[in-house]
Amino acid sequence: MSEYPAATQRVVAELARRGIDVQILESKTSTRTAAEAAASLGTTVGQIVKSLVFLVDGEPVLALVSGSNRLDTDKLAHALGGREVSRANADQVREITGFAIGGVPPVTIGKGSLVVCDADLLQYPVVYAAAGTPNHNFAIEPRKLVEVTGARVIDLKAASSP
Repeated sequence: MSEYPAATQRVVAELARRGIDVQILESKTSTRTAAEAAASLGTTVGQIVKSLVFLVDGEPVLALVSGSNRLDTDKLAHALGGREVSRANADQVREITGFAIGGVPPVTIGKGSLVVCDADLLQYPVVYAAAGTPNHNFAIEPRKLVEVTGARVIDLKAASSP
């Protein structure tokens, strides 16, 4: 594991703590965006997990969203009984998760933070999530991802998504 950057080592350690052993996929090109990740990993954009941080009534929420979808903030607010939803900025994302945008993993958000998962991710046999950097990812069955993150599965897809 020591051959990986410290950020990726933290992700691997957290997954192991939760009983998941993953193979890290290192890309020579950036996987910062869903399209870049899909091209680099040889998969569809829909199978890429976007780990997005939102603030719902001021509380952080990590939303795991299919790479082909946009998140509907009204659906997120309604599902969580919140009124005000805003997307966290880059500084807030780093402060809340400990990772920079483009490398935010689905498993290491701060204590007490809620994790929600886009229902669309469950249609795939495997999905790919960031592992701490824009060049490191891991594959996981979406139902296992929901289990290890404790995510609530919600229809988060915006109507204008493909």
